[in-house]
Amino acid sequence: MPDDRLIGLISDTHGQFRQEIREAFRGVSLILHAGDVGGSGILRDLREIAPVQAVYGNVDDRHDPALANGIELTVHGVSIHVSHGHELGSPTPQGMLHAYPADIVVFGHTHRAVIERLDGRLAVNPGAAGPQRFKLKPSVARLTIAENGPHAEIVWL
Repeated sequence: MPDDRLIGLISDTHGQFRQEIREAFRGVSLILHAGDVGGSGILRDLREIAPVQAVYGNVDDRHDPALANGIELTVHGVSIHVSHGHELGSPTPQGMLHAYPADIVVFGHTHRAVIERLDGRLAVNPGAAGPQRFKLKPSVARLTIAENGPHAEIVWL
C-alpha cells in the first residue's frame, strides 16, 4: 500500500524507462518528474506505479498539456516546488533555494544527483534516470515527509 508521506523524484529520463524504477519507487504515493521527460510513454509507465505530476525541461515540448511550467504543492504541511532548473541556466542547489521559497525544491537538468540542506530547507536533484551521460550513474530519489522533517535519499539504478 502506498505511503502518502513517500514521494518518488525523477528527472531527465529523455525517453528511456528503466525497469529498476519500479522497485526504486515501490510504496510511493506520488511521483514528481523534474523535466526532460522525452515523451508521453514515460509518463504512462510511471503512472503504472503511482500518480505523476511532471514539468517540462529544455528538450520537452513546453506546449505539451501533460507538462507544467512548474509545480507548487503542499504535502503534510511541507511546501514543494518542482521545476527543471534550466530557467536558471546552470542550476545549483543554492541557486534553486534562492529562486524559490518552498521548503523543498526539486530540480533536474544537470544530471547530477544531489541532496543539500540549507537553513532548514532541502534542495534535491534526483539525477538522470534516462540514458547514461557524462559518466554519471543513473538515479532517482525518494523523498519522505517525516514527523521530524523531510529527508531524501538517492537510489542508484
